[in-house]
Amino acid sequence: MKKTALFSSLALAAFLVGCGSETGNSNATETSGESSGEGLDSKIVTIATGGASGPYNILGTTMGEIYSTEFGINSRTQTTGASVENLNLMSQEKIEMAFVMSDALSQAINGEESFKEPIENVSQIANLYPNVVQIIAKKDSGIKTIEDLVGKRVAVGDQNSGVELNARALLDGHGITYDDIQVDYLGYAEAADGLNAGTIDAAFLTSGLPNASVLELSETAGISLVSIESENVEKIAKEHPYFISYEIPAGTYGNEEPIKTAAVPNALVVRNDLSEDDVYKLTKTFFENLEKLSNSHQAAKEITLENAQEGLIAPLHPGAQRYYDEQK
Repeated sequence: MKKTALFSSLALAAFLVGCGSETGNSNATETSGESSGEGLDSKIVTIATGGASGPYNILGTTMGEIYSTEFGINSRTQTTGASVENLNLMSQEKIEMAFVMSDALSQAINGEESFKEPIENVSQIANLYPNVVQIIAKKDSGIKTIEDLVGKRVAVGDQNSGVELNARALLDGHGITYDDIQVDYLGYAEAADGLNAGTIDAAFLTSGLPNASVLELSETAGISLVSIESENVEKIAKEHPYFISYEIPAGTYGNEEPIKTAAVPNALVVRNDLSEDDVYKLTKTFFENLEKLSNSHQAAKEITLENAQEGLIAPLHPGAQRYYDEQK
């Protein structure tokens, strides 16, 4: 009887342990099932963006959430001074992916302007939406054209940012140097605050449309948008071929008419040393989630698979090329 009771107890214990193991495995499966993809070789994908209120950061945050969920990795954004800083961080292998403007990317690859030597550890994933040059002033300032900026206090973006690089090029193309204006190096939010407080007269903000800081300012203080004539953009583009003519649509910031200006395409770039498989998966997931990105910021509505390989500045990463080849 004792032996029988002992055997029954051991059998029951084994059964309960077995059930417990099955329950534990089920929980483990649910935890690992949080990521629906196969994972990446890289366990961290840091995406360098720009100012906190700009489209780069908003889109990058959404991308980080998608990548973290899809691949079970740590993907997050790093708020920066934007293009130039992002490319330097990539050269230093401190980030894996970045949003940059094509002008800064061109200068980085060629070792020009803010880059003392060429940056080689960078490949392109895609050409994105156009970054629109938005020169704004208070509504009652009387500033209507770039020429009206002479003698004024002007925010030109963070120092060495993509905004500052194209502000300098556009001013120069109109015969205006930094000696002709009072320069302030301010990011999006700081420039909007400066205009609102009256400490600056005008500001360059180059981003996708609409820019949150400009939108808020247009609703609270009233702004005027400074125009750049198409023929001037075409003239400047002979030396800086990444500039294109563009119109800010009527109603974007309460403006009754479209405003002529310039734009520079954005680029999504990645480090060369990321594996082909990783970049293939990152590229594929990016394009499969364009609707989510568009919901986070409407600038992403202008990103298309059809235009992704047009006007590339940097070499296309083999992983991105593999994805595009599959779409043919």
